[in-house]
Amino acid sequence: MKKFINITLVLFAALLVFSCRSDDDSIPEDVHEHDEIGKVVLKLTNKNDAADVQTVSVISGEAVGHLHLTVGSTYLAELDFQISHGDHYDSSDEIEEEKDHHFITYNPANADITVLRAANDIVRTDGQKLGLRTEWKINSTQATGKMNIKLIHGPATVNQNYPSATNQLGQTTGGETDVDITVDAH
Repeated sequence: MKKFINITLVLFAALLVFSCRSDDDSIPEDVHEHDEIGKVVLKLTNKNDAADVQTVSVISGEAVGHLHLTVGSTYLAELDFQISHGDHYDSSDEIEEEKDHHFITYNPANADITVLRAANDIVRTDGQKLGLRTEWKINSTQATGKMNIKLIHGPATVNQNYPSATNQLGQTTGGETDVDITVDAH
């Protein structure tokens, strides 16, 4: 009889513990929070004329200014992704810190611009360059020339050598677009 009472007490205690659990006690999902990129600064410096520095800021999708590109010139291009903090923006290191979870693609329109990922660009662990630092060779432009730049988060595959090793616009499969900007480039 003593065993029966002990077993009954253990079962009752177990029932009491499990019946008191609420949905709030469940284990939370591991959700990775990302800061919202509110501003992108694109800075181009002419390799043959250090005084020729151009900067375009894109805030909430709207470009402030445009690029005046000289045909035959090569520009060093740098991207700075910035986080909004109320009334100001701060540069984010998140893209570099999470380099294996990001990739940048380039797509010129109405302009023949050859893009190479720079020697000092950030290299992912798969050997592909991220695309934060590039060189743009201006072959030709039109008055309607543009450059589209996308920051892809979590791509399944990346290819820095798309369409070729001498024009590294970049290509991805899968992932989500964190940033999609277009700047006038003529």
